[in-house]
Amino acid sequence: MRVYHASVTVRGEEHFEISDVTKSVSSAVHDSGIRQGIAVVNALHTTCALFVNEFQGALVDDLKALVTRLGHADAHLGNALLGRSIALGVRDGELVLGRFQSIIFAELDGPRQRELAVQVIGE
Repeated sequence: MRVYHASVTVRGEEHFEISDVTKSVSSAVHDSGIRQGIAVVNALHTTCALFVNEFQGALVDDLKALVTRLGHADAHLGNALLGRSIALGVRDGELVLGRFQSIIFAELDGPRQRELAVQVIGE
């Protein structure tokens, strides 16, 4: 069994921004050389979020509306509600995601530079 560590940098330009980071995380998994296993991805900050869902306009708009209604501590509460880490299977060197699933990063208190820690475990 092998363990691989990588870092993915996300640079936001807005106070509240939602982006698809699937390609960046997939690239880190590919670089690991691990064919079968699990990938764990953690956002290393308390005012951003990381989750799996469909990346489409209506969902992005609804998420923005939801988080802005949370009040004064919206960035921290958004993190608590949306999550900060994901675990995905790795099969044949690729992330196991459903047809419409993407890895979504939500910047809740930007603009900032953020780091995602990627750990791939397997063979």
